[in-house]
Amino acid sequence: MTKILEGIYVIPGQDEFIPDSHTYLIGQPSSDDLSLVDPGLVGKGSYKIESVQKLGIDLRSIKRVILTHTHLDHIGCLSEIQKKLPWAELWVHRLEAEPLEQGDERTVYGMDMFRAMVQGQYGLRAGAFHFDVQRKLVGDEDLEIGGMTWQVLHIPGHSMGSIGLYHESEKTLIPGDVIYADHAIGRFDLHGADAAELKSSLMRLADKDVGVLLPGHNDVMKKVPPGYISKTVKQWESFLV
Repeated sequence: MTKILEGIYVIPGQDEFIPDSHTYLIGQPSSDDLSLVDPGLVGKGSYKIESVQKLGIDLRSIKRVILTHTHLDHIGCLSEIQKKLPWAELWVHRLEAEPLEQGDERTVYGMDMFRAMVQGQYGLRAGAFHFDVQRKLVGDEDLEIGGMTWQVLHIPGHSMGSIGLYHESEKTLIPGDVIYADHAIGRFDLHGADAAELKSSLMRLADKDVGVLLPGHNDVMKKVPPGYISKTVKQWESFLV
């Protein structure tokens, strides 16, 4: 686990034949009110928890798990994490929280072909991703957590309930899989995805002053160039219709 800024840490994903998302731990360590953002892929729970413990952080200080979205590479090891943190609440955007509570796994797998493949690969049963959600996010909330303020941004397009977390004072954005380094963006061909919505979401992010970009995969960007997100939109806009 690597410190990005005060109160912001990254546990890098360990990609396999399916990518594993980065996991972020946010909150001032002294606050006793930390949040784990995006657990990651199936089978990665022990690695993520051990990474936290190696930094000397008491697991009891992690009060919640926040999902930027519910694709398998972000939610896959949630049940493993919950066994280690049974007290931690689960916070998810309403549009993906409700399917989780109903046992609707279409967003988790994205497409039927992928569902069949990974269920065989990991021995997953139908209904493995049926969870209770303690807080349903809607967007535009200010979360006062861990001695920090994070704005929730509803940024659909990659999935219908994708969110970003924006820390204004540090100009830091956790965008899930909506935008990455190298002017890459999230795919928009899965269940609940929409190319035009993704463009609108990217344009909304372009209006934010982002100096640190902490995406779900690939490199983190500690020094985002001015206009980076706008330039990314320009490069992709002919596809986002």
